[in-house]
Amino acid sequence: MYPNISVKRRILFLLFLSSVAIFGLAVRLFWIQIVKSEEYQKMALPQWTLDVSVTPKRGIIFDRNGKVLAENVSANKISVISKEIKESQKEMVAEALSRILNLDKDEVVKKISNKNMQEVLIAKKVDDDKANEIRKLNIEGIIVSEDMKRYYPDRNLACHVLGFTGIDNQGLDGIELVFDNFLRGIPGRISTPIDAIGRKMNIGEEEYCEPMQGYNVVLTIDETIQHFTEKALNQAMVQSKPSKGVVAIVMDPNTGEILALANRPNYDPNDPFAGQEEEWFKLWRNKAISDSYEPGSVFKTITASAALEEGVVRLDEQFYDPGYIMVAGHRINCWATHGSETFVQGVQNSCNVVFVTLSQRLGVEKLYKYIHAFGFGQKTGILLPGEAPGLVMPESNIGPVELATNSFGQGIAVTPLQMITAVSAIANGGKLMQPLIVKSIVDSSGNVIKEFKPKVVRQVISEKTSATMREILKSVVSEGTGRTGYIEGFDVAGKTGTTEKYMPGKYVASFLGFAPADDPKVIALVVIDEPNNPESHFGSQLAAPVVKSILEDTLRYLEVKPRGIEKAPLVEVPNVRNMKLYEAQNVLISNKLRFIVEGRGNTVFDQMPKPGAIVEENTTVILYLNDYGEENVIVPDLTGKSVKEAAELLNSLGLKIKIKGNGFAVRQVPLEGTVVKKGETIEVEFRPKEN
Repeated sequence: MYPNISVKRRILFLLFLSSVAIFGLAVRLFWIQIVKSEEYQKMALPQWTLDVSVTPKRGIIFDRNGKVLAENVSANKISVISKEIKESQKEMVAEALSRILNLDKDEVVKKISNKNMQEVLIAKKVDDDKANEIRKLNIEGIIVSEDMKRYYPDRNLACHVLGFTGIDNQGLDGIELVFDNFLRGIPGRISTPIDAIGRKMNIGEEEYCEPMQGYNVVLTIDETIQHFTEKALNQAMVQSKPSKGVVAIVMDPNTGEILALANRPNYDPNDPFAGQEEEWFKLWRNKAISDSYEPGSVFKTITASAALEEGVVRLDEQFYDPGYIMVAGHRINCWATHGSETFVQGVQNSCNVVFVTLSQRLGVEKLYKYIHAFGFGQKTGILLPGEAPGLVMPESNIGPVELATNSFGQGIAVTPLQMITAVSAIANGGKLMQPLIVKSIVDSSGNVIKEFKPKVVRQVISEKTSATMREILKSVVSEGTGRTGYIEGFDVAGKTGTTEKYMPGKYVASFLGFAPADDPKVIALVVIDEPNNPESHFGSQLAAPVVKSILEDTLRYLEVKPRGIEKAPLVEVPNVRNMKLYEAQNVLISNKLRFIVEGRGNTVFDQMPKPGAIVEENTTVILYLNDYGEENVIVPDLTGKSVKEAAELLNSLGLKIKIKGNGFAVRQVPLEGTVVKKGETIEVEFRPKEN
């Protein structure tokens, strides 16, 4: 029996439908496996792999001479794979982790119970002791991986320049914040195969994607000059007892490079959140660029420069100061009665009457032309966060009295950075320089990625006016109010400043000096906010000696030859770190060096200048005692020592030794200079000497 036509049609129809379906499936399969394969693979990858991030090494911050100011030390990161923690284990795991890491147990339970994430972070920057304790728990699902912790070897030194990082190593202040994109690097990852419910599988291989190290940042800061500056500010805090602190900036006036910048109070960036929360922002605040103040008589350098440049005064022109001057019915006093004096003597005496007269001759338009040209009322553009523009009143609001008070630095607010940058222009031939805090950004091989070169913003005054002002300001120190800033053998130029705030009895004392006067190599400004010295509140008495200390140390360090003084013999600074204090003192005395002691304790933790530095006899070496406590020591350099010598040295410091090989030490972990607790083990690799 043959099928009829109706059956044949149905068979053909079904065959057609099957062909269409098969073709559609083939197209769909092609679409999924060929066209969309990459997209679906990306979507599926998280379902069959566990990705654990690997923290990259953050870039190092160096001073201008390659000394490390911020680096990384190894730490540990604790994570949990929630799906591998059994329900019955949660309480036990949370109890153990919270006990070891000093965390809230309920928070740990909450994290462990998060099934929406493959890897849950429990803690970062965990030290080796706690990490090893967690490893000993031997609990499936707890991951101990390598982490990095930011470390500032000089602790408080230049803290307001460097800033600090947060728990995730992200920059939160200072250079760490501004250059975070360069410093942070790119994280790596470890990919591990997992099954359908998120458990690790023993089959397959882990894939390791290496992290990319961050770029390094080279500052204009000189670590040694920074130490000189910090030492001088410590003395200022003791002598002046200021309520609001002290600021110091040291700069190369010819390039605008900042050699040192320090504030008091300060903080340790290794532990920036120490103390009361309400005090943090006071300690972190970089007053050198963020706080404005009335500069007082230091600002007279600007008025004098403008008057000379505009030709409204002669050097030998006579003025008469009865102790005051009347302006629009208001009496403006001078701090003393100077009688008859020349213009130069008026600058030496810091006479308000002379400068009010000069401002009247200049007028508002011309005086303001120079105020703006010297950079006041606008940010300098320094690469640090939180810079303030200062405060300059609009010209339309300036009457005769305001013009008069502006001439001697009242009624105008400037930042310390603006002030030193402006006077640098007076010192260097009239060029306003862009302040620099960073020299370059380099990779791990030393290749320069980006360079920051000195930049002239504008020519403010002529070289002739600049040379004249240098001579006048030199006479201020040799004959005028700045005598306490005089340094034997050097021509120091400078200007004092004392401003009474709008609260009776509250003052700002300052001094700005540069040397040598005829060819300035360095300029320094110190501002003391609300000194509480019962004997004086004047910048000449409080701030000038601080600047003198900074300049004297810096000029010697820069090997600027003093005039008419025979240079002292040179000696090499010995290594006295890890010595008892009395031993270190005897070693320094025997090498014809002086010393001062900072900190508490019986053991020398660090020193400045560093071992091996070549200095003049009678140079002062700062001995930093073990502020970290008697239970901490600094790891010595063991290179070249025999097993016996290395073991004896470490034992004497309360450290243990793990010996690998024999012969003489070639490598050690941790490295020389690392701060560790007594009782910790130092792993030392020894090798025989080659013939």
